[in-house]
Amino acid sequence: MATIQSTSAAASPVNKDPLLQPLRIKGFTLRNRIMSTSHASFMDDGGLPMERYQRYHEEKAKGGLALTMFGGSSMVDVDSSWGGGGQLNLATDEVVPHLQQFSQRIHGHGAALMCQISHLGRRADATTLNWLPALAPSRSRETQHRAFSREMDEHDIRRIVKAYGAAAERCREGGLDGVETLTGGHLIGQFFSPRTNFRSDRFGGSVENRVRFGLMVHEEIRRRLGDDMILGMRFIIDEASEDGLSFADCLEIAAIFEREGLVDVFNCIFGRMDTVIALAEQNMPGMSQPLAPFLSKVGEFRRHTKLPVFHAARITDIATARYAIREGLLDMVAMTRAHMADPQIVNKIMRGEEDRIRPCVGASYCMHKKVNCIHNPASGRETMLPQVISPSSEKRRVVVVGGGPAGLEAARVCAERGHEVVLFEAGSQPGGQLLLACRASQRRDLIGIIDWRTAELARLGVDLRCDTYASAEDVIAENPDVVIVATGGLPDVDWLDGAEHCQTVWDILSTTTDRSGDIIVYDGTGRHEGISTTLHLNEQGCSVHLVTIDDSLAQEVEYSTRAVYRKQFQQRGIRSTMDHHLIKVSRNGANSLTATFRHELTGDLLDMVASQVVIERGTTPLDEVFNDLRDQSRNEGVTDLDALIGGTAQPRGGAAGAFELHRIGDAVASRNVHASIYEAMRLCVVL
Repeated sequence: MATIQSTSAAASPVNKDPLLQPLRIKGFTLRNRIMSTSHASFMDDGGLPMERYQRYHEEKAKGGLALTMFGGSSMVDVDSSWGGGGQLNLATDEVVPHLQQFSQRIHGHGAALMCQISHLGRRADATTLNWLPALAPSRSRETQHRAFSREMDEHDIRRIVKAYGAAAERCREGGLDGVETLTGGHLIGQFFSPRTNFRSDRFGGSVENRVRFGLMVHEEIRRRLGDDMILGMRFIIDEASEDGLSFADCLEIAAIFEREGLVDVFNCIFGRMDTVIALAEQNMPGMSQPLAPFLSKVGEFRRHTKLPVFHAARITDIATARYAIREGLLDMVAMTRAHMADPQIVNKIMRGEEDRIRPCVGASYCMHKKVNCIHNPASGRETMLPQVISPSSEKRRVVVVGGGPAGLEAARVCAERGHEVVLFEAGSQPGGQLLLACRASQRRDLIGIIDWRTAELARLGVDLRCDTYASAEDVIAENPDVVIVATGGLPDVDWLDGAEHCQTVWDILSTTTDRSGDIIVYDGTGRHEGISTTLHLNEQGCSVHLVTIDDSLAQEVEYSTRAVYRKQFQQRGIRSTMDHHLIKVSRNGANSLTATFRHELTGDLLDMVASQVVIERGTTPLDEVFNDLRDQSRNEGVTDLDALIGGTAQPRGGAAGAFELHRIGDAVASRNVHASIYEAMRLCVVL
């Protein structure tokens, strides 16, 4: 078996960084201790890993990691599909040539490639793809994916065991370095767990019986793979449930597989994934959870096995990753979401540029929109946008007005292109609305989006001028070739009768003085702002009642964070009213207000009384300087949308010598952070 190794600093004996030391597994030498785990990227084309899918993983290989895994929940048989797509189909030979191309692409950069193969069992969706009933060890229903499963018989068991083997063989023919199965809430784990296995035959009851199906699967895979490929298991070490697998149970199961020689690697996970809240807090923890929440438990598991141990769960920073390897808690540290934020992690470590790694801020936006990172717009768009920006052949003078996320990104990308950049910011520091968002305690890590860009602008020599409310004259005085207006917006209140009696979420978050009393928060967007402000007020001791125009809380927020918000509202006793929009606020005596709402479905009116009313309905563009500059620009401030979408340079027609003018972010319309940064990058990367 060929060694997966590159001529990098990781192989140098003088390099003592624990993260950069090679790891030997069977016939492979992995070039360092950093990897990315399998996940559903939703970038497949009809269940096949074609160019978009491959390029996403290739950028990680270019960035220097040792191993990238793919195919989160790749289906091994026809009754293992879930709703919404996103799975690779390993149940067909059609996948093999694509795997061959994939492995050549990754191996060409010195990294190893593995695929996760699995059967969803009761997690399958019986109403999509092949419309087949979900099956499981016993009849049950998973809360998250909602299907009622039928109990498997021995014919089903034999069929699916063979399907696992056939899928593994396709991976071997595709030139991959290994495969991993998945326990947890998937079929093998459903057999393991007393929560889902109620059988009384040879596949149920004792631990020895409950592991029988998994052993059969791994025996078949090993037979198909031979001994020269890695066979791993994404292995749950504790279901953290009274009726589920304990840590001791999982140690016993692991010992059986290790004794039988059917596993080469344990890729450890913690908790359950059969509800959204379990997924959000245990399986894929986000911003509401601490960093590396299960690392010590996985380290304890490692002391009970001789096999290499991998682990991923909100290990987002290099200090924690290095600690995990140095202290022997892990053999490989998986930084999956961190690589969505910055696939160049290893290269930057090796160049001594660790401080330049774009941080994963834990926003979980990647669980909302494919693998799009909240502040790396190139992630998931590798066929359209570069992860490493190339210099322009022409140097231009660029003036950016506004230092929020959009303006900072525009300035950064233009400076990376080699342009001379001036950035005007009206505030005393850059950051815009994100500086307010970070005031809500559980969203404080968003400051990493600003801090990283501010540091990059300093490195790139951008002329950052804070406390400067730039006028059109100030901009023109800089003799620019290009002007980008990223002035953001102001809270939208003009629509409301009685807005003068209200406060906005900006008012609440911008003050350091605690509020008190009973407060109504009206959420007209379904984004984070209204929800996080409600929680912020509740932490200060206020009695808060949230009213939203939507039929559920936080409708525009990623599904995992929605569950976290719902849990927090329940735990804190925060009241909420759905399906109402605010139409009027009026005085009700000296110290109270009456808020009048209309029901979205019935039209009925509802009056509510409180001491304060806080409103959130996005922003209205702050575009004065843009409008003042339009007539003096060569393009009249028009951004060619075909060029923007197509990734080509903007047309340069118009008066000779005049500047090109564009506006981006909330200066155009109220949107989220990712949309603003994405717009900035795709405009500026071709300037």
